[in-house]
Amino acid sequence: MLFFYLNPILIAAAIIPAIFLLIQVYRADRLEREPPALLLSLILYGILATGFAMVTERAGSALLSRIFDTDSLMYKAILYFVVVAFSEEGFKYLLLKKRTWYSPAFNCQFDGVVYAVFVSLGFALWENIGYVIQYGLKTAMLRAVTAVPGHACFGVFMGTWYGLAKRYDGMGKNGVSRFCRIMAFLIPSFMHGCYDFIATMESLHFSWIFAAFIAVMFVIAFLLVRNMSKHDRYIARHDTYLGL
Repeated sequence: MLFFYLNPILIAAAIIPAIFLLIQVYRADRLEREPPALLLSLILYGILATGFAMVTERAGSALLSRIFDTDSLMYKAILYFVVVAFSEEGFKYLLLKKRTWYSPAFNCQFDGVVYAVFVSLGFALWENIGYVIQYGLKTAMLRAVTAVPGHACFGVFMGTWYGLAKRYDGMGKNGVSRFCRIMAFLIPSFMHGCYDFIATMESLHFSWIFAAFIAVMFVIAFLLVRNMSKHDRYIARHDTYLGL
């Protein structure tokens, strides 16, 4: 009911960037498109992840503020690289794996990218609505080219390793698969920490560093999506390799 009392322009500004990126990733899935019901559930799981992350982030920041001065470099480093990054990317990953790992629809390597991006953009969409309602249209415009595609990039990094983990799992290489799943959590967490840490540094030099960082991150994510979409492959089951 709350949405009926809100400015529709603000809501549209908050939602459209995420929807645009969702469509682009969906269209990049050329080998076999995913079931709409599954993709919708992943968006909802991403929204659910925002609630879980909010709780752990508030608890973590409250605990850190008792140990470190909130203006100190140590406080900011631990807050963004551990508390925020691990909370947000951790809950995204846990809900992603819970919903998709054993799904029969997860039969192509690129599916991992699609699933992770949908969860990440579900998270970004809901988070963006909160920021835009609170701070207005200028915030919507800024986040449309930074935070929202940033979450999509984190999803690409997560999904690249997640899809690879599923492929190795199908080959019966459990150790390699487990390593890839760890990377599916750690790499986007590190990138997320870098993003937040650099963005909060109040310096002209850091502004240029932040612009360069997101530009490089966007380009790498774009190239990953294009390359993995082009070279997508079906995931064979372990019993196929065993000749069963």
